[in-house]
Amino acid sequence: MTDVTIFHNPACGTSRNTLAMIRNAGIEPRVVEYLKTPPSRLEVQAMVFAAGLTLRQALREKGTPFAELGLGEAGVTEAQMLDAIEQHPILLNRPFVVTPLGTALCRPSERVLDLLTEAQRGAFAKEDGEPVVDAAGKRVK
Repeated sequence: MTDVTIFHNPACGTSRNTLAMIRNAGIEPRVVEYLKTPPSRLEVQAMVFAAGLTLRQALREKGTPFAELGLGEAGVTEAQMLDAIEQHPILLNRPFVVTPLGTALCRPSERVLDLLTEAQRGAFAKEDGEPVVDAAGKRVK
């Protein structure tokens, strides 16, 4: 059983890059395609809290019903946000990664490097060609 979980959307480049960096460390994570298998309300709350975010900070606006649902309005409660995520999982930003070292919303994708117990096993570049890790497995700054 793996100790790394990624809440993943395969249609998202950031999510794909994050998953690839986890695998570049020799780790096969538990992959939860959260649009098909959404986390429960409690899981969402726990994940967001563990990442040090507010629920509002974990919401995705682009390409979602965020505006139509009025989620940016003053006075929207956490319960209302959770109801919206439950009905429209696309509202939960991605990718969230949970490891023994912590939980984070990995935007940008290289944030995942701080959560992995294993080093990168070689060079890694994002899908757009941006180098992230050099041939020695060290982070490119």
